[in-house]
Amino acid sequence: MAHRKAGGTAKNLRDSNPQYLGIKLYDGEKAQSGAIIVRQRGTTVLAGTNVGMGKDHTLFALKDGIVKFGSKRKTSFNGKGKVNKIVNLV
Repeated sequence: MAHRKAGGTAKNLRDSNPQYLGIKLYDGEKAQSGAIIVRQRGTTVLAGTNVGMGKDHTLFALKDGIVKFGSKRKTSFNGKGKVNKIVNLV
């Protein structure tokens, strides 16, 4: 026999680990080859010159240089315009 009545269990105490997404190197900063520039889900920022994209859409430097962010105007298949963010290494 229990000496005390059993307490209820809490349902909402679980939490997932942080994903650490976002921009890691900003405009004008120096990047070494292999350095992570942006960690993202999907292609929020596109890879430009001297920037590679990993299988989880992480953007990284292909060679040493300075990070430059910009935008690129693109026309969709239905004729509607769209402005994409792009990162280059100069």
